[in-house]
Amino acid sequence: MTFSADWLALREPADAAARSRELAELIRLPERAIIRDLGAGTGSMGRWLAPLLSGGQHWILHDRDPELLAAARLPVSWEPEAGPLPAEFAGTSLVTASALLDLLDTAQLEALATGCVAAGCPALLTLTVIGEVRFAPADPLDAELVRAFNAHQRRHTGLGPDAVDAAANSFARAGARVHRRPSPWRLDAPSALAGEWLRGWVRAAVEYRPELAGPAREYLAHRLATPFSVTVGHEDLLAIPEGSPA
Repeated sequence: MTFSADWLALREPADAAARSRELAELIRLPERAIIRDLGAGTGSMGRWLAPLLSGGQHWILHDRDPELLAAARLPVSWEPEAGPLPAEFAGTSLVTASALLDLLDTAQLEALATGCVAAGCPALLTLTVIGEVRFAPADPLDAELVRAFNAHQRRHTGLGPDAVDAAANSFARAGARVHRRPSPWRLDAPSALAGEWLRGWVRAAVEYRPELAGPAREYLAHRLATPFSVTVGHEDLLAIPEGSPA
C-alpha cells in the first residue's frame, strides 16, 4: 500500500494531536540514541517525537517509497533508508512507527516483536486503527460501512483492526512490558481531512462489499453536504523489553 505526500501532510496535525504523549514520556534513551522509524514517509513521527525526547538523537527513516523519503525533514540528525523493513535492530535505541501495525501480516509482526526484544530495544507504535468509528449525527448505514471497512483491512494481512491486540501479545510473549493508550482522531466536517478520510473509508468499504455501492453513494453525498463529527479509534502501544532502561 502506498500513500501520497499530500495525504500524509493533510493528516499530520490530527496525528500529532492524537498520539499519546504519556507513552512518549515513559521512554528513556541513552545520551546518544539511534532511532529507527519504520514506514516513516516524510518523517511525521520524528517531527512529533524528537522534541519530546532528551539527549542526542540520530534517526534512520525506513520506507519503501524513495519519493516520500526525498521529501522528509526532521529537526534532528537523520538519514533515509529506502527498502523493506529491517529484520534486526542491534545497536538501535528505539523503534518507532505510525499507522503501520494494521498493515503488517502476522509473520512481520512476530519478527518485529522478537527483533526488538532481542536487541533490548523499546518500540513505540502509534495510531493503529482498532475498527471503531463513531459519527454524530449517526446514520443507519454507519454500522454496515464500519463492518465492511474492517473486513477490507483484514483481507490481506489477517490483522487490520486486530493488530494492536496481536502486537501486545507478540511483544509480551517475546519478553516485553506492554503499555497501551487510546489515540483517537476527532474530526469535524466540513474540513479537508474529514472529507478525504470519509471518501477513502467509504471507497474501501465498497471495494469489499460492492453491493453497498448504491447506498454508499447516497450516504457519501449526504455526509459531505452536511456538517458532521467523527471519532476514528486508534491505539498507541509502547513495548519495553525486560531489563531495558526505558
